[in-house]
Amino acid sequence: MIISRHPSRRELLGLSGAVFAAANLPRWASASGSRDPRLVVIVLRGALDGLSAVGPLGDPDYADLHRELALQRDGAQSALPLDGFFGLNPAMKALARLYAEKRALVVHATATNYRERSHFDGQDVLESGMPTPGRTESGWLNRAIRALPVAERARGGALAVGYVPPLVLRGQAPVLGWAPSELGPPSDDFVGRLASLYDHGDKDLARALRAGFETDRMINRDGMNALKAGGDVVEQMKKSATGAARLMSADDGPRIAALTFDGWDTHVAEGGATGRLAQLLGGLDEAIAAFETGLGPAWNQTVIIAITEFGRTARVNGDSGCDHGTASVAFLAGGAVGGGRVIADWPGLKAANLYENRDLKPTCDLRSVLKGVLAEHLGLSASVLANEVFPNSIGVGPLKNLVVT
Repeated sequence: MIISRHPSRRELLGLSGAVFAAANLPRWASASGSRDPRLVVIVLRGALDGLSAVGPLGDPDYADLHRELALQRDGAQSALPLDGFFGLNPAMKALARLYAEKRALVVHATATNYRERSHFDGQDVLESGMPTPGRTESGWLNRAIRALPVAERARGGALAVGYVPPLVLRGQAPVLGWAPSELGPPSDDFVGRLASLYDHGDKDLARALRAGFETDRMINRDGMNALKAGGDVVEQMKKSATGAARLMSADDGPRIAALTFDGWDTHVAEGGATGRLAQLLGGLDEAIAAFETGLGPAWNQTVIIAITEFGRTARVNGDSGCDHGTASVAFLAGGAVGGGRVIADWPGLKAANLYENRDLKPTCDLRSVLKGVLAEHLGLSASVLANEVFPNSIGVGPLKNLVVT
């Protein structure tokens, strides 16, 4: 194959499922017996209805307020039991098992400090970690990596799953980006010819291309070539998690990853225990299970946290869905999670207790959950978290005992 001109960087990025945002991605193999934590952040874009994901079955106002979307204690599609007061959507059987094994927990009535209801601004605050939207081009997870000691920062880099790195992982710390490709794996000859075009003029990009194609080959071996773009969004959740777990399980692979799952904007025909929301929660559940399987022994030192920009209204609208709300839930799972708990300062669902007479009131700042994970799992100090990772958040303390070490 002869290429008569230099392809553009945009064209190069389309040639493989593996894309590097930094050329010299640091890697490491951990010392035998040493601590080697993994952290996976899953952003659920569109605003998850926390009241149908984890239902407050013990709240006397829940069933009447959330109507056909409310989970039930009994029946063919009954909620999976958690702690007697809360029940889990029946689509999340793997999470229920992990909860029973004390390897998963739920934080309810949680939200960022954002109190409007714009998806764009809400996602910006969620992923940037800043007090207000539009303040930065970097995300809190990237800044957390930058704040690690140099020796720790160089241990494997970070992985962004998707065609565009999510804001949460953008910044100065090196990031490996991977996305399923529509093209088959390239031949060694093609890779060599393509990289050689840049060997003399852009050596960093040439190294990144070779490493990127090698990442794609790792993903596609042993039947992994089913990881293609397109297809059902629920299946894509599982496939993305499977590919990420394969990379993160390697001795020299990334230890921190961010994934984004779209589709949680359920204004119409949301369903509760069945229907669209249940299908999405089932996809998230399969993704968590795929990490458990794919990470192998590394699962024991893994924390997965799934978060959303805000919740949905407590009342059901006229289209059997819910409009933009405020508080929702966060899910934590993994072998390093101190689970078997629902963490909630429950505000109640009486009209007087709703936020602005419409939403589940937030009683837990989501930043405290994220700080707790970063402090206990990655060892970041309260000062660094309050000033660098989540600026101007000195009054928001880390939640404790989320992680077992």
